[in-house]
Amino acid sequence: FLIKVDRIDISPRQIFSISTSLIPFLEHDDAPRALMGSNMQRQAVPLIKTEAPLIGTGMEHKAVIDSGDVILAKENGTVTKVCADYIEIDYKNLGSIRHKLHKFRRSNQGTCVNQKPLVYAGNKVKKNEIIVDGPAISDGELALGKNLFVAFLPWEGYNFEDAIIISERLVKEDILSSIHIEKHEIEARTTKLGDEEITRDIPNVSEETLKDLDERGIIRIGAEVKAGDILIGKVTPKGETELTAEEKLLRAIFGEKAKEVRDTSLTVPHGESG
Repeated sequence: FLIKVDRIDISPRQIFSISTSLIPFLEHDDAPRALMGSNMQRQAVPLIKTEAPLIGTGMEHKAVIDSGDVILAKENGTVTKVCADYIEIDYKNLGSIRHKLHKFRRSNQGTCVNQKPLVYAGNKVKKNEIIVDGPAISDGELALGKNLFVAFLPWEGYNFEDAIIISERLVKEDILSSIHIEKHEIEARTTKLGDEEITRDIPNVSEETLKDLDERGIIRIGAEVKAGDILIGKVTPKGETELTAEEKLLRAIFGEKAKEVRDTSLTVPHGESG
């Protein structure tokens, strides 16, 4: 018998979210496991070296375009200049347009947003062709992880329950490494004892510790820091109750010139380095 169909879905994937549609062979998965896989994809961080998956669903390209993290060619044209910060393309009708790239910007999650050009000077591009890759993207395909050889076996108890073991090569070659950008701030306030001051002149701190601070007391760009290193030097006036007997004597003899301050500098938090 015949059934009259008035409306039909554009795609059977419409009933699923983007992350669910990225799971290969979804119809063969247990429902709770599919839900876990869909949720865990949101927790992926952009790797330094991206690699597209060997097995996909076809949604990887569409997800990348809709994410807004890639740059598309506006129409047919020729690439005239490519550098780390921008790409210039001479379009057929629009003329020369410079596409600026986002370089090492911090996302709301503290990950690194870095765009990389996919074209070279002299290349011909077509309308809507991807010319720039974004974070977690490889050649216009979503690349959340790596294609690795995996073995399912016990290994002296080190992979008990949800623990996994990775090879030394993955660590040495930064296969699974990612860049995270943290933002640290400090304020200089006005207290009852006087103004706090951003300065390089910090009491009881060696010159070796201060070597990477500029004349304002702020860490220089490019300096390598570890936990406890000073990022911004700051001193706060001490109260009378905080002064020792010797300091009170100096205050009485020299007056305000011997006024003491304490170190309240902004330092790298424990466990961080960069």
